[in-house]
Amino acid sequence: MSLENVQEDVLDERSPAALHHRVHSAGGVVKQHRNIVAFKFGGSSLLGAERMLHAASLVRAATQKSSVTVVVSAMKGVTDHLLSIARALVNSKLAHARREAELVLDLHLDVLHDLQLRDGDDLRGRRELQLLARDLLHEVPVHGRVAAGAELFDRLASFGERFSARLFAAALEKSGVTAVPVTSSDFVLTCDTFSDAQPDLDQTTQRGREVLLPLLEAGVVPVVTGFIGATPDGRITTLGRNSSDFSGAIIAHVVDADELVIWTDVDGIYTANPNESPEARLLHELSYDEAHALAASGAKVLHEKVLPLAAETEMVVWVRNTFNPQARGTRIASPQSLRNSKTSPQVFGPFYLIPTREGGES
Repeated sequence: MSLENVQEDVLDERSPAALHHRVHSAGGVVKQHRNIVAFKFGGSSLLGAERMLHAASLVRAATQKSSVTVVVSAMKGVTDHLLSIARALVNSKLAHARREAELVLDLHLDVLHDLQLRDGDDLRGRRELQLLARDLLHEVPVHGRVAAGAELFDRLASFGERFSARLFAAALEKSGVTAVPVTSSDFVLTCDTFSDAQPDLDQTTQRGREVLLPLLEAGVVPVVTGFIGATPDGRITTLGRNSSDFSGAIIAHVVDADELVIWTDVDGIYTANPNESPEARLLHELSYDEAHALAASGAKVLHEKVLPLAAETEMVVWVRNTFNPQARGTRIASPQSLRNSKTSPQVFGPFYLIPTREGGES
């Protein structure tokens, strides 16, 4: 596919077994292999029902020709709210922490209402959000002291992506796309360096394929939480702030995607900051090495771990604008792939991706 043109009772967390059960009980059948595309949406792209439904339309269009896996951030601003809850707990401000937790639930319930789902779907979505909220409020006691540390911060921060995945799966269902939310901590195995955990890619790939491939084969779109993983003994971790793109690359690697599309709020990678230079031009093509060199030198291109991972399987990476999907964006690929493309690489001088606050964990 060319990306230039583009009912069961609620479960608290969906285990691999529960996901497989839903697929088979829905009458899923194994289909022949199709091109696999991974879409990663940041927090700005998912801020509110209207934006979620717009993003869902991009997924729906892609499913006509490809199997699609989606990776989501928290809605913009939610991670900051959650971390403020952790800080309040550290300072024994329990009442404030609880009010903030209730505000987080209300924010997501408002989005669910604005999605205007059918009664049964709305009820199911509300129950799912309330179950998550119950777990969130369990972290915020009414009385007593809380053992505050990096592990607590990670547990609280994870709720943003978990809320977001459920809402976006609902938006996809409303758009006519069969989808299920998948919590990445079920299979993304990491070390216990909380707030900056490193994934075990071999174990993550093996475990992740057991969860995701049956869904793709059955024509179901998995909506996977970015940003979070778990230690071997099941403790929630996060991959660090600004790791949203890296999460997308990990999930794309797990499903052996042909292409990863980073949907953001800018048109792509430029020769200079277009907010400062009238001569800035959008670059349509970059090699992995060219783009990785920019990221390693501190340019705001992509997370520096994305491109080495993509290069392992020669996966094409796109940077495209959710709000301007007609724009071609920037394509990052192997030199051979670039030589075979219709558009010649245009690489001149320093390169810049417009600074953005995209992503729930940025």
